[in-house]
Amino acid sequence: MLKDIVCRWVEKARNDLEIAEIILGEGFHGESAFHSQQAAEKALKALLVALNMQPPRSHNIHLLLRLLEEKGLDTAVPRRIRAEKLTVYAVEARYPDLGEEPSAEEAAEALSLAKQVVEWAREKLKEMRIEC
Repeated sequence: MLKDIVCRWVEKARNDLEIAEIILGEGFHGESAFHSQQAAEKALKALLVALNMQPPRSHNIHLLLRLLEEKGLDTAVPRRIRAEKLTVYAVEARYPDLGEEPSAEEAAEALSLAKQVVEWAREKLKEMRIEC
């Protein structure tokens, strides 16, 4: 049962990564950055679920990493790549009055960061003997 829920989070993260990549190539930079952020967020929430924690209703990557640390998980990798930078794309990238549209380079960086976070989360899940 737990594995099913965790794997649904991982599947949603993978879907967001795929969407982000496709639409980045079509020039939808803000939307791509949003889906990149969502992928990272969902991957981190998969880990929280695997650690028997109900994920908070938050888009804040820093908060999710802190919660994982409190559960004893080493988050050095996502901290090193500065995954927290993705948080801004959760809301601001979706609304025209909240900030500038991300550039192609910023959206590509967001996608790269998200891919690294998702891969890191999948490796951590494997260490917990949860493969999706």
